[in-house]
Amino acid sequence: MATTNLPESSSTPLSLPERMPAIGARGSRPVSAPDALSDIVLPVPRPAGRDVLVEVQGVSVNPVDVKVRAGAPTTGEPRVLGYDAAGVVVAVGDEATRFAVGDRVYYAGQIDRPGTNARFHLVNENIVGHAPRTLSVAETAALPLTVITAWESLFDRLALTRESEGVLLVIGAAGGVGSLIIQLAKALTRLEVIAVASRPETAEWVRQMGADHVVGRDFASEVSAIAPAGVDYVFTSFTPGNVRAIADVIRPRGQVVSIDETGGSIDALKAKSVTWHWELMFTRPVTDPADHYQHDLLEAVAALVDDGTLRTTVTTHLTPLDAATMRQAHEIVEASRTIGKVVVTDWPEGNRSA
Repeated sequence: MATTNLPESSSTPLSLPERMPAIGARGSRPVSAPDALSDIVLPVPRPAGRDVLVEVQGVSVNPVDVKVRAGAPTTGEPRVLGYDAAGVVVAVGDEATRFAVGDRVYYAGQIDRPGTNARFHLVNENIVGHAPRTLSVAETAALPLTVITAWESLFDRLALTRESEGVLLVIGAAGGVGSLIIQLAKALTRLEVIAVASRPETAEWVRQMGADHVVGRDFASEVSAIAPAGVDYVFTSFTPGNVRAIADVIRPRGQVVSIDETGGSIDALKAKSVTWHWELMFTRPVTDPADHYQHDLLEAVAALVDDGTLRTTVTTHLTPLDAATMRQAHEIVEASRTIGKVVVTDWPEGNRSA
């Protein structure tokens, strides 16, 4: 990869090109269609205010990328997707104070701004963290969106602490978020973790993540045998079709946090006075740009990675960072059988400027 020759960390911006390569999305097309994701050229943005400009070296693909791509405009300018990035700061806005030119960073961006599938990307410094020192670009790019979602689910929505005890059921445990839910729960709480994993390879993966028990897709009877009094907490990324089973296994006044749509009513939970939480990691950046919770948690996560407490979840690493490879990555994620994370790195040689 033809990367920028970076100086030591500095507030002085580097010499930047006027144009950059990016990957644009158009909706209402199968991902295999050549124009579903296409190589485009855009002006290089300049930072102002609290924004920093990052030279993106690696991204990952999440279910939200697939969902937003399907709803992208079918006419007009293509939309730049991407909600994970690892890269290097190349310029800072006049009010930015957290980062200097040359800093290695990672972050998940915002749903209401252009995405990270571009060589240079503007992002509010309040949702950016210094990258873990011990990870590669690919290993780092796998983390931001999923670890933010997992952290907010456990420690914001459910308000868990290092002293929290009980049983946590994780539905969708082998996915990107589920993998971090297990790791964080085992590292930073006293919870016993039951992971739902339906295939031998996913069962092995969640054990590697630290799950105490593994149960199959039709989990109600197995979970009831492990926790006869009911589980205290449920995390779910596969809610449709599972509400009745959740109601069966959760204890009275238990809590559920969901990152997807329910697909129907959650009335089955009313008899037990269960609390239902929604988690969307884009809420903070969109509704309160001054909030620095995500910056703080990414800094904490980097320290946990560097001391060996947390591990990256990348399982598929593709190159180069262009439309053809991104279509391949979307196809993998769209199949909904992904273990861990799919990461794409390295812009084609010669594509720093265009």
